[in-house]
Amino acid sequence: MNRHVAFLSAINVGGNQLKMADLRGAMEEAGFSEVTTVVASGNVVFAHPRAGEASLGQEISDLLRDRFGIDSLAAVRTPAEVRAAIEDNPFHGKGEDKFVHTHFLEQQPSEAQFAQLIADQAGRGNEMLASGSRALYIDFVDGVGNSKLTSPFIAKRLGCRGTARNMRSLKRILEKLEG
Repeated sequence: MNRHVAFLSAINVGGNQLKMADLRGAMEEAGFSEVTTVVASGNVVFAHPRAGEASLGQEISDLLRDRFGIDSLAAVRTPAEVRAAIEDNPFHGKGEDKFVHTHFLEQQPSEAQFAQLIADQAGRGNEMLASGSRALYIDFVDGVGNSKLTSPFIAKRLGCRGTARNMRSLKRILEKLEG
């Protein structure tokens, strides 16, 4: 069985309330095994015989929409990709773990799209940005709550949706994946 994590967007925020027990049950009914959640914000560790991350992500997104009426991105990653999301983040170890994030993207943006994001963000805040593999690395230097760098702002410039997790959460998720 291949182990993965699905980072779900828009779960238990903005009115999309979902009990993690209900999510685990629905995924188990759909053929996922060893399903466990990490915190209540849409982090699901699971095993599945298929290794195709894109198709698994679409299957989970469809399940959330059909069963719970929630339109959510399911960014599925392997343990190695989660480890890389921590280790390759150039702000990890420099900024505070609660402010340093990896924003998991549904596809790889072009260099031009990333340059547009950087240009449009200039002067809006002190955030630092770097491009990764299907990821955007962010240091929310002054905190996330007051930042103007929002998911819709990012999605519009990069042409794809994403969902972010801070280093503290990613380290806990990686422990579950490898444990």
